[in-house]
Amino acid sequence: MSGRALILDCDGVLAETELDGHLVAFNRTFEQLGFPFRWTAEEYGPLLRIGGGKERLKAYLAQHPEIDLGSGDQLDERILAAHKLKSAIYVELVDAGALPGRTGIARIIAEALDAGWQVACASTSAEKSVEAVLASVIGPEQRARMAAVYAGDIVPAKKPAPDIYLLTASELGRTPDEVVVIEDSQSGAAAAAAAGMAHVVTVSHFTGDDEFPAATTVVDSLGDAGAPAKLLAGLDVRNADGFIDLAGLERALEDHTAARAS
Repeated sequence: MSGRALILDCDGVLAETELDGHLVAFNRTFEQLGFPFRWTAEEYGPLLRIGGGKERLKAYLAQHPEIDLGSGDQLDERILAAHKLKSAIYVELVDAGALPGRTGIARIIAEALDAGWQVACASTSAEKSVEAVLASVIGPEQRARMAAVYAGDIVPAKKPAPDIYLLTASELGRTPDEVVVIEDSQSGAAAAAAAGMAHVVTVSHFTGDDEFPAATTVVDSLGDAGAPAKLLAGLDVRNADGFIDLAGLERALEDHTAARAS
């Protein structure tokens, strides 16, 4: 084993799940349950700064007191039921092939696994949702080679708190200096930074205007042969063909370690 770990966020990293998956599933849920509102993409973007679907829905309702779905335990139960239905609808969308993997993600996972890195996924989404995306994007054989998936309510404080990344590293037996995280959002990158971990950001549909002050590298994707990544900020760790490979992740980790030591 190499002594390295690659930890991946799910939504926006493995696939463009928020716009084409979660938002669609939320609105279908609201329709089926007779909720008197739907979310536009413009409304949904800011809500993504709140980690977790249940938490997102609860925050939205708190912002809109004119929407009466009950209060106290009754409201919590309705939110829980809505989130359960939404997760089921989301998995159906993934299983139908509606969410193809982002450029380079299946390649970098395979490269890391082949080199003996531990690979795990750490997400605030429901575990079933994450597993569905992994099955769709990398397939069951590669998923079986991964170390683990840590998702949902496994930690009480969700991103931007560092808890999910600290837990994942601990479970893998890795220190923060042995980990590279791939994230796409401001809250996720802040969580990785607070955990003291090197992180590469691949911006997604909703996060192109976010700020990532502690990221080693910010790109529009990991890239692939014939589909180079565009460097948006930070250290250029792309290879000669313009995409980020495992050597690029090693460079990101070395730069982060050197910066922490200085």
